Amino acid sequence: MSVDTDSRGEDTQPTRPHRQPEAERIDPPSRRRVLRTVLTAAAGSIVPSAIDLNDARTWAGAALQPQMPVSGGPQDGAMTFETLSAEAQRRAAAPYAGPATELPPALSGLDYDGYRSIVFQPSESLPLGRHFSAQLFHRGFLQRKRVALYLQPRNGPARPIAYESRLFDLGRRLAGQSFPADLGFAGFRLHYAFPDTPAWRPKGFQEEFLVFLGASYFRLRAAGQEYGLSARGLAIGTGAPEGEEFPDFIAHWLCEPEPEARSLTVLSLLDSPSVAGAYRFVITPGDPARIAVTAALFPRQPIPRLGLAPLTSMFLYGQNGPGARGAKPFDDFRPQVHDSDGLCVATAADRLWRPLVNGRKQPQISAFAAKPLAGFGLLQRERNFAAYLDVEARQEARPGLWVAPGPEGAFAEGAVQLYEIPSAEEYMDNIVAAFVPAVPVQPGTALHLAYGLTTVGAEPVDAIPQPALARVTETRFGSAERLRPTNPPNPERRLCVIDFEGPSLPKGADATIAAEVSASAGTLHEPVANVVPQTGGWRIYVEWRPPQPMPAGDVILRARLVRGATPLSETWDAAV
Repeated sequence: MSVDTDSRGEDTQPTRPHRQPEAERIDPPSRRRVLRTVLTAAAGSIVPSAIDLNDARTWAGAALQPQMPVSGGPQDGAMTFETLSAEAQRRAAAPYAGPATELPPALSGLDYDGYRSIVFQPSESLPLGRHFSAQLFHRGFLQRKRVALYLQPRNGPARPIAYESRLFDLGRRLAGQSFPADLGFAGFRLHYAFPDTPAWRPKGFQEEFLVFLGASYFRLRAAGQEYGLSARGLAIGTGAPEGEEFPDFIAHWLCEPEPEARSLTVLSLLDSPSVAGAYRFVITPGDPARIAVTAALFPRQPIPRLGLAPLTSMFLYGQNGPGARGAKPFDDFRPQVHDSDGLCVATAADRLWRPLVNGRKQPQISAFAAKPLAGFGLLQRERNFAAYLDVEARQEARPGLWVAPGPEGAFAEGAVQLYEIPSAEEYMDNIVAAFVPAVPVQPGTALHLAYGLTTVGAEPVDAIPQPALARVTETRFGSAERLRPTNPPNPERRLCVIDFEGPSLPKGADATIAAEVSASAGTLHEPVANVVPQTGGWRIYVEWRPPQPMPAGDVILRARLVRGATPLSETWDAAV
């Protein structure tokens, strides 16, 4: 597994907000605007919404009357992944036409608080078998784009889900108003009756666990977890000087499952100036929650940097502060603030852990060539409340997401790319990870994807390859002068301390275990590997002496535990 790191200009803006600040004006399209209010209506709340279907009315009549159809879509028959792929291919052969964005003045003029006050009526939830149901998101404020929604019964043609104002509590500012049936929706969320729901909950109680809202974004959580990072259908041009393109899911088909089914299928149509695509999501909630993704993509034009299976998260600061060289510390009572603390990349023979970094002057792109790629993910390894002290955000309960590519195809040649965007705002997602094919995508050639998404909490978990390899649990930097003082003191000497835990490590001292270390610049001195009796893990101490002068870009340090030539841990890979 190789690493290539370089810098990009500051044209790339921070991404989707984690928390929404005061209402602000609607500015021209940008990364900031496109993602400003994703999941703010209800999914952005700390406690997931829940419903009791025993008290819910079955959707019928007006709720399933026709709405504005997807142009050229198969309205007369059942929607399948194959027919949706044909529709995507047809669209790709025609000029791009974006989704409708026109809104009545009362909705376009809403501020943040007014939009958040619009709440879907739980009694109007759409039952999907016995164990699932769906709720819908209203359009308004910055959620301008119209998303077509359909119910696909087990037998028969798909039926459009029509907008009705009565489906929502419109809040104080819009009380008494109604809007036309062709208004449509901004997205949807799914609820599920988890089998281990506490006995004190009413029978049929369902909790929200998955949200599709904004561009091609969706968020997934397992039972007992809080929402954190997001997944996306595609990322196009992330970090590119010409700016990023955000594809949209313009239509979804909610496929009615068998009555007792514990999995649910959603079909989704994606469109953008560069590509059209069909997606099938086979969703299995639980602990962990899993989504099997199948996609067929049809490019309209060449795409030099296409991000497959992209993940988007927030990292403000962690164990070693912001992490970047010379970055200013945050004045905050919380020890750490992040939804993910590292990127993990695995091949058949190795696994790499890159702690995330904030505080650079410019956005940074790092590439991890992995052939064959066994998987990658943005993870939240720190699961201890004391590391965050945030009673509301509960960042210790945020999930990681692991991407496991199918056995062949689009993930064969390329690299996992990590985009780290400087940010001082907690509500901005500033981290993106995606697999970027080595060869730019060309029009006229279909791209077929198959991969799995699995939520990750405490590790080790079966989804992540090489379970025998110990994992990195702590990364800390400090002055080496504290242990090896010189006269006069040298402020440039840095001590790197890396903790590992895992079943492959001996519980007591073992002279056969060593630290294997390397640096892309500067020198590493006196690496030592010791057992840590307090945790049962092992620790590497190594001093890094930076080169003089320092290079403009990051210096990459690496370390792992070995016994002879056999690795016992994953590879710690840090940018300093």
